[in-house]
Amino acid sequence: MENEKHHIVPYRLYLFVLVALLALTFLSIAITEIDLGSLTVAGALVLASIKAYLVLKYFMHLKYDKPYIVSMVVFVFAIFIVTVIVTFLDYLYR
Repeated sequence: MENEKHHIVPYRLYLFVLVALLALTFLSIAITEIDLGSLTVAGALVLASIKAYLVLKYFMHLKYDKPYIVSMVVFVFAIFIVTVIVTFLDYLYR
C-alpha cells in the first residue's frame, strides 16, 4: 500500500464536475416537461449515463485506477445496457 501513488486533484476540477452534474440534473428534469414521445425515456437514460460516467471518473477516482478495474466497470455497464435493451424490446413487442 505504501507504493501507491496519490493523486492530488485540484478543487477547481471538482467544482467543474459539480456544475456539470447540476446542469445535467436540471436538464434531465427539463426533458420530462418536453413531449418527445418515446425518446423522452431514452434522453433521460443518456443524461443519467453521462452523470454516472462523471461520478465514476472523477469522484470515485476511476480515472487513476488500474486498467483491469476500469475494464470490470465497463463490463458491468455493458451488462446493464444489454439488460435495458432487452427490457425495452420486451416492452415494445409485448
